[in-house]
Amino acid sequence: MEVMQVLHMNKGDDENSYAKNSKVQSKIISLGKRINEEAITQMLRSNIPDIMGIADLGCSSGPNSLSVISEMTDIIYAKCRELGRPTPELKVFLNDLPCNDFNFIFGSLPAFYDRLKKEKGSEFGPCFVSATPGSFYGRLFPSRSLHCVHSSSSLHWLSQVPAGLESNARTAMNKGKIYISKSSSLSVLEAYSLQFQKDFSSFLKSRSKEIVPGGCMLLSFMGRRSTDPATDESCYHWELLAQTLMSMVSEGLVEEEKVDSFNAPYYGPCVAEMRSEIEKDGSFSVSRLETFEIDWDGGADDVDTTSGAASRGQKVAKTIRAVVESMLESHFGRDIMDELFRRYGEMVEGYLSKTRTKYTNLVISMVRN
Repeated sequence: MEVMQVLHMNKGDDENSYAKNSKVQSKIISLGKRINEEAITQMLRSNIPDIMGIADLGCSSGPNSLSVISEMTDIIYAKCRELGRPTPELKVFLNDLPCNDFNFIFGSLPAFYDRLKKEKGSEFGPCFVSATPGSFYGRLFPSRSLHCVHSSSSLHWLSQVPAGLESNARTAMNKGKIYISKSSSLSVLEAYSLQFQKDFSSFLKSRSKEIVPGGCMLLSFMGRRSTDPATDESCYHWELLAQTLMSMVSEGLVEEEKVDSFNAPYYGPCVAEMRSEIEKDGSFSVSRLETFEIDWDGGADDVDTTSGAASRGQKVAKTIRAVVESMLESHFGRDIMDELFRRYGEMVEGYLSKTRTKYTNLVISMVRN
């Protein structure tokens, strides 16, 4: 699987789109707002540049994309007014893989610019928004061109399926599974851990060249509290998806070899793993590191109580589908997608009726040394 070519959130704004099914990611952005504000404020206290470079890495599409930038401009505007200083010109770079639905974002820009002018006046900025397609595991921007970097719900995606687990591998190392599970061998666990270390190290190395000294970086992504990589908090949504696929194998709807040869390019690290890579790199100082729990469906504030758990199961299925369908479709084919996620919703529904497992989200704020 070439991750660069197949990984993207579902495009457009139909019922299966990421734009309509990204409540969990929106909740994660909200939970990081306080830490984001703290990081930007700390940076501006020491220096307000004339031109400020901002990057949102893994911006995806839909309403969340520009909400992050809106939040950051609000913080910058408020702090500059407090200090009696003019706001800097803002160069905003929205980054994601080349197959991301950037056109959806561009269609939202006129309303974004109108809101800036209405709320902050003509003296604010100006603010220039552009897209930068490419993998954030390599260089994306000129040296020392960024003052603030943000990334939410993205860094749990790896640059590639771990070595030995690729779809063309001679021997299937993780049969019947599509990610780490309690039955996965030590070699599978090590392959995933090594790929995360390699990728996160490359990410830090690239950003260390692009961010000015004193610049800030806020990262928020799925992880785990436990040191056990097979813990339910980071794996069980994948486990249920694997079980759903295997139920379709038993009925002859999916080839078993297809399941055995698919492994997700994903990894939810623990805090110790993340700290280890940051310390080895040495370019950043950690200002704050926190963990938050997120309901699988993003919270029950708008759950249809007449359908109870069924509503939650289908909401989770739609959320997961909006994120992983592009990868699954490229491997298993388009024809099974509706049936796969219908069954997955039912399986999640049954699981949530017995327990309330939550995602764990890691939020870390860093300063470039």
